[in-house]
Amino acid sequence: MCKRVGVALVVLGLAACGAPRPRALAPQTPNQPAPILQALPAPGTYPIDSSKSELRVLVYRAGALARLGHNHVLVNRAVSGSVQIAATLSASSFSISVPVKSFIVDDSQARSEEGSDFPDGVPEDAKAGTFSNLQSAMVLNAGQFPAITVKSTAITSTQGALSAALTINIAGHESIVHAPFTLDSDSHSLTAAGSLELKQTAIGLTPYSLMLGALQVQDAMRLKFKFVVPIS
Repeated sequence: MCKRVGVALVVLGLAACGAPRPRALAPQTPNQPAPILQALPAPGTYPIDSSKSELRVLVYRAGALARLGHNHVLVNRAVSGSVQIAATLSASSFSISVPVKSFIVDDSQARSEEGSDFPDGVPEDAKAGTFSNLQSAMVLNAGQFPAITVKSTAITSTQGALSAALTINIAGHESIVHAPFTLDSDSHSLTAAGSLELKQTAIGLTPYSLMLGALQVQDAMRLKFKFVVPIS
């Protein structure tokens, strides 16, 4: 693809759509101090529960002809992987695999959950076109690279705010991303969740643009994730 990127995966998939004036994403809310876990689960390797985990990407239209297109919600509920729990959180790590062909474009429930920027009613042909472009050799190249992989290289905690340094491999391109997250636990599971803004250009992706920019995809997108790990 033009410069394939980590999670930017989806953005070029908007070739099926157009893009009102660029929407500025709301500034990311500063990390709030997260409660420190009383104790981590016993050291060992724990699988991620795919049935309760999710990766979600929000991409936005831009350009003078933006009114002709749609903002998109892309959801993947087939993520898998494992968490390696060590004696301390900073020594722990995780790895995740995201099957490219499992992305769902503009699921009605997901769009409803994301609010007024994502009204229902995206035509099926627009969804199909976006999905097809997403899978193509120019974007994710699903035929050659069927999965996106994410591995943590460091987990840090500053005043209770957690962050993970991630190595993301997508379509043969490797990127480094820092993702803030929260960590909650009960007697049955450990849940990591977070949201971050990611610019395509900052990670090597060229945003989709047509007709000298009259039809394009906004550089900034929003990535949301939730990964649940059974511990009992």
